[in-house]
Amino acid sequence: MFLAISGGSIVDRINPANRGGIPSWREGGRTIALVTIIVFAGGTAALAAGDAPGAPSQVLFIGQILTLLVVGGLMGEGMQRIGQPAIMGQLLAGLLLGPSVFGAVWPDMQHRLFPAVAAQKAMLDAVSQLGIMLLLLLTGMEMDLALLTKMRRAAASVSIAGMVVPFLAGVTLGAFLPESLLPRPESRLITALFLGTALAISSVKIVAAVVRSLGFMRRRVGQLIVASAIIDDVVAWIMIAVIFDLALHGSVEPESIVTSIAGTLLFLVVSLTLGQRIVSAIIRRVNDRFVSEFPVITAILIIAGGLALITSAIGVHTVLGAFVAGILIGRSPILTQHIRDRLQGLTVGLFMPIFFGSAGLSADLTVLRDPTLLLVAVILVVIASIGKFGGAFIGGTIASLSGRESLALAFGMNARGSTEVVIATIGLSMGALSQTLYSMIVAMAVITTTAMPPMLRWALARLPISSEEKDWLALEDLEAKGFIANLERLLVAADKSANGQLASRIAGLLSMSRGMPLTVLEIASTHATAAPATPEEAARSGATAAVRSDKKSAGPDITTRRPTGTAEDAVAHEARKGHNLLFVGLGDRFDDAATRLAASFAGPVCVVVARGIHGAEPTRVGLDILVPVSGTPESQRALEVAVALARAGSTAITLLYVEPPGRGSGVGVFSQRLFGTRGIELREAAQFADRYNVRARTVSRSGTSIEDAIVDRIKRGRHNIVLLGVRQRSSDVNVYGAVATDVLDRGACSVMLISS
Repeated sequence: MFLAISGGSIVDRINPANRGGIPSWREGGRTIALVTIIVFAGGTAALAAGDAPGAPSQVLFIGQILTLLVVGGLMGEGMQRIGQPAIMGQLLAGLLLGPSVFGAVWPDMQHRLFPAVAAQKAMLDAVSQLGIMLLLLLTGMEMDLALLTKMRRAAASVSIAGMVVPFLAGVTLGAFLPESLLPRPESRLITALFLGTALAISSVKIVAAVVRSLGFMRRRVGQLIVASAIIDDVVAWIMIAVIFDLALHGSVEPESIVTSIAGTLLFLVVSLTLGQRIVSAIIRRVNDRFVSEFPVITAILIIAGGLALITSAIGVHTVLGAFVAGILIGRSPILTQHIRDRLQGLTVGLFMPIFFGSAGLSADLTVLRDPTLLLVAVILVVIASIGKFGGAFIGGTIASLSGRESLALAFGMNARGSTEVVIATIGLSMGALSQTLYSMIVAMAVITTTAMPPMLRWALARLPISSEEKDWLALEDLEAKGFIANLERLLVAADKSANGQLASRIAGLLSMSRGMPLTVLEIASTHATAAPATPEEAARSGATAAVRSDKKSAGPDITTRRPTGTAEDAVAHEARKGHNLLFVGLGDRFDDAATRLAASFAGPVCVVVARGIHGAEPTRVGLDILVPVSGTPESQRALEVAVALARAGSTAITLLYVEPPGRGSGVGVFSQRLFGTRGIELREAAQFADRYNVRARTVSRSGTSIEDAIVDRIKRGRHNIVLLGVRQRSSDVNVYGAVATDVLDRGACSVMLISS
């Protein structure tokens, strides 16, 4: 009842302007009050009908879960509406339901709802431990290692300085703590190391969420803040693993330290090399061969649990295994956003409110009524804030950042959030932290995390945007809206004909340029062919060409299948596995078979017809691409594909624009579709290619038809392939339009039709 009344009254006082149809705070307050009353009524009924005293009660367990979910969910909603992370609301819900508030106001009811019975607490603790594993799994999956590689030098400088200073301060504080705050005075060093780690870390989930909400995720300083937090998280879990091993031995021994560090490093090396290939292969096989509901999510949970057990077997805490599993799973090339969203929904909607609520339940802030303990808590918060702020600021200065950038960086890194709570929970469970010290650390996590968003918002608002940032932001905006950027997995249906080999080669080139896995369906050939290579070999030749243009790329990710039924059924079956672009190459010419096969795929299709020099040597000759641009979404797709292929193959493209009769400047239509702006001239299309370091020639024609201009350009130029953006029609005649039909009839070079 207390929570219902206080929740409604507090929220009613906060009534910011409504935006985007969000209900008012007064309505939210009433909702919180009503739902909380219902939950407590249900909880009271559960207590009245409970099992025998002292015995674990399933009814009470369900009541605890529902209470944490409802109060945590509503508090999280409230925190988000005032610009704070939802996790803080869930943690505050635990503090309100625990001895800090509810227990102080109505201790009898609090003890009945959350009794200190070991068997009853074990039921809730088990769910919380599973929540820790899933939280770490999700954190690892969200790690942007590409961003870390991009910002590695500056991020390493900021992270190292930002961790060393508060870590040393925390260890020093631990050395002088009163013995009454230590769980075991003889293990003071373990407690000091744990305290130093707790002060040194930043929560990458909180940091990334705040930076993203402020719109700075793509700005240099925003990326640097997140990259530094990633390093903090990785180092923190390694440190926790080592400290956990030391705590298991009961003392600090050189042999134990060496064994623990060596085992941790060996686990990381094996996981990030051989383990990455194994995890990717497991996810691919499960996704492609299982027909049950959501098999990939089941496989992900098994992988996370398996690695957690491995780390436990080598004497390292299970959180490191779950975290590394998340990194490996997040780098799997066929992990779709759909799967990520479902796993995140399970974790965020169920396990996080329970874990953070339970963490709040374990904290008792009433101990801070003691002036001495309150002073220690204040010192802890001050040391944590000043140490992290000062270290990060020094690191930013070393990385040659400006004063304003270093200031924003220092503010952004001073949020402990979820990582702090997980570390404190581990420390309490393993006996490295006392109940009082745990409560202080939780309070410190709440204070630093709550203070970070407004301070970071203030600092970032004073950072001017540079011309370099404007350029890459414009490029990212174009790519985010584009066709190629949203592809995840490619499919090729091809036989051993020249058409099939050229289609396979182009698909291999594109897949390698974007790091996308490729599946090759080898269709039995019914046409005479002089080319002995298989579609798989042709695809690998294209991927190899892309590897030569990018020395840092990994090897090609190509899977080959030979359908036993009809080609149409095989394509439709493969499409359900996450493929979202199909390449078709069949026979020695363009015929109905290719059209029927394309129609069986519910998505964009590239139909390839090999002619000219590609008809004789489809896998050995490079691409000289001609792309007509006309202002339609179809031509935009063709342009994007051409730029991606040219970028992978280190070649040039030619942009052909034909001004329609009776129109002054048709380029405005093209520019408006592609760039969202009127009046941009044809040269902007070339600048689009130039932003990807692709050389583009521009050719403009007027007073002629598009097909005549294309055929004329083929005759006069050295182009050996034309990329045409088309729209597939339902009629049997001119299924890809009159322009495509005419170019196929009259052109003497290869053609690739990119249909929507």
